[in-house]
Amino acid sequence: MRNKTYNRKKICIVFSVAFLMILGLIGRLVYLMIFDAEYYQKKAQELHERERDIKAERGKILDANGTVLATNRTVCTISVIHSQIKDAEEVIRQLSDVLEMDESDVRKRVEKVSSIERIKSNVDKEIGDQIRNLELDGVKVDEDFKRYYPFHDLASTVLGFTGGDNQGIVGLEVMYEEYLKGKNGQILTVTDARGVELEGVAEDRIEPVAGKSLQISMDYNIQMYAQQMAEKVMEEKQADGVSIILMNPQNGELYAMVNVPEYDLNDPYTLNSGNSEGMTDEQLQDALNQMWRNRCINDTYEPGSVFKVVTASACLEEKVVSLSDHFSCPGYYVVEDRKIRCHKVGGHGAETFAEGIQNSCNPVFINIGLRLGAERFCHYYEQFGLLGTTGVDLPGEASTIMHKQEDIGLVELATMSFGQSFQVTPIQMAATVASIANGGRRVTPHFGVRVLDSEGEEICRLNYENGERILSKETAQTMQMLLESVVSEGGGKNAYIEGYRIGGKTATSQTLPRSANKYISSFVGFAPADDPEILGMCIIYNPQGVYYGGTIAAPVIKSIFENVLPYLGIEKE
Repeated sequence: MRNKTYNRKKICIVFSVAFLMILGLIGRLVYLMIFDAEYYQKKAQELHERERDIKAERGKILDANGTVLATNRTVCTISVIHSQIKDAEEVIRQLSDVLEMDESDVRKRVEKVSSIERIKSNVDKEIGDQIRNLELDGVKVDEDFKRYYPFHDLASTVLGFTGGDNQGIVGLEVMYEEYLKGKNGQILTVTDARGVELEGVAEDRIEPVAGKSLQISMDYNIQMYAQQMAEKVMEEKQADGVSIILMNPQNGELYAMVNVPEYDLNDPYTLNSGNSEGMTDEQLQDALNQMWRNRCINDTYEPGSVFKVVTASACLEEKVVSLSDHFSCPGYYVVEDRKIRCHKVGGHGAETFAEGIQNSCNPVFINIGLRLGAERFCHYYEQFGLLGTTGVDLPGEASTIMHKQEDIGLVELATMSFGQSFQVTPIQMAATVASIANGGRRVTPHFGVRVLDSEGEEICRLNYENGERILSKETAQTMQMLLESVVSEGGGKNAYIEGYRIGGKTATSQTLPRSANKYISSFVGFAPADDPEILGMCIIYNPQGVYYGGTIAAPVIKSIFENVLPYLGIEKE
C-alpha cells in the first residue's frame, strides 16, 4: 500500500515537471515568434544574403595648374564562392595559370569553405576581363581602383601613397584622407540554404560615392626642376641626401618640396637603393620607414649660420645693436673659460655690424647674443614660433630640440646665437626666415589650397593662420637690406643673379658627434629682396670634399631662381 502511494506521488512529480517544461517551451516559443521575431527574421535573411563591396574611386591630387599628380587605375579583385563551384580542379588550374600564382596557394583558397574567398586583388583589368570571359562557375570578378602616380618618384615624400584598401598611408594622401577617400558601395545577392545565388532574384546595388579631389600649391614644373637640381648636386658631392623647399613667403604656399633620394610611389615597398638582400623583415621595414621620411618636416638639424637671421632680427628689434656698431674679430671669442672660434681662423679684424652679417662672423653674433641675454633670446625664439611646430599640412612634423631657459648659461647662449647647440626642422627654419623677409608677418607653410568635386567645381577653400606680426616693419626692412648685401657683397655671392635683388644667408653646421667630421651645408634665399615672392632653401647632408654652404648650396638656389623667377613672371630690374 505504502509503495503504491509512493509511486503515485512519483508519477505526479514527474508529470508536474514535464508539464512545467512543456509550458516553459511554449512560453519561449511564443516569445521567439512574437517578441523576438524581427531579430531572427533578420538573422535568417543574413544567412541568405551575400555582400560584396564596390570600391569608391579615390579623389585626385592636382597641382596648382591642374596637372594630375595622383589618380586611379581600374583593377580587378578575383574571388571564389565555394558553394557555387562545380569543377574545382578546372577553377584551380585556370586561375593559377592566368594569375601566375602557385597552384597550392590557389587550391587553399578555392577549397576553403567560406561565403566568399579572395584569390587576388589589384589585378590588371585585361587579366580580369580574361578571367571573366572563361565563365567559371563560382568565380567572381569585381572591378576596383588602384592608386596611380603618373610621375612615379616626383614629390614622393610629400604626396605619400595608399595601402591595399586604398587608404592613405603617409604624406598628403593620409593628411587629406577625409576628402579623398570617398564611400564604398555594395552589391547584395540572395542565396538558397546551400549558398547558391538564386536566379531571377534581382541583386540590390548601392552605388559608391567617389572621393573629392585636392588641388595643392605645388607646381609640377617647379618641383620637377628643383628635384633635378637636388639629384645633380647629390651626385656631384656624393652626399647622403639633399632637401629643397620653395615657398611663397607672403602666404606660406609651398611650390616645391624635395627630399632626394625620392622613391617610386607606384612601388613604395621596394627600396630606392635596390639593396635589400640579406635583410630581416624588421631591417627591411626600418629601411622602408627611413626611405619614406620627409626630412624637411620629420627630421631636425642644427641650422648653423642661417639662424643668424633670427639673432640679428631680435637684437635689432630690442635695440641692443645698431648698423653703426663696430666690432673686432681676432678669430675667436672667449666666453667664461671657453675659446669659441670663428670660421675664419685669422679673424675678420675690424668690421661693422653689416659686414659681420656679410662675413657670417661668429664673434659678432656671440657679442650681440650676450647683449640680448637668455631671457629675451628665449622670448624671441618663442615669438618667432620656433618653440612649437609650423602647422604644415603634412603628418609627423617634428618639434624643436631646445634648452630650457634656466639651463642656458653664457656658453650655451653664445653658441645658440650663431645657430648651434639646438635643433629645428628645415620647414621651421624656412617659415621663420619667410616671416622675417615678408615684412614681419607669420605664415603657415602649406600645400592644400582647395577641395573640388568630380566636375572640378570648388567645394571649399582651405584656410590657414597667417598675418600675426612677429617683428616690426622697420626691423624687417633693415633685415631685407642686410640680407641682400650678403648676396651682393658677402658670403652668399654665389647666389647672385644680375638684374635681380636677392637676399639670403649661407650656413655650414657640423653634425653630432663632432668627431665624425660630417657637415650640413645650406643656403636660404628670397627674391625680390625688398618684396619677396619666392623663398628657396637648400640643405645638403654630408657632402664630400668642399662642404661650405656658400660654395655648394647657394649655387643650387641660384640655378633654381634663374629658371623660376621668369616662370613666375618676376622681371629683371
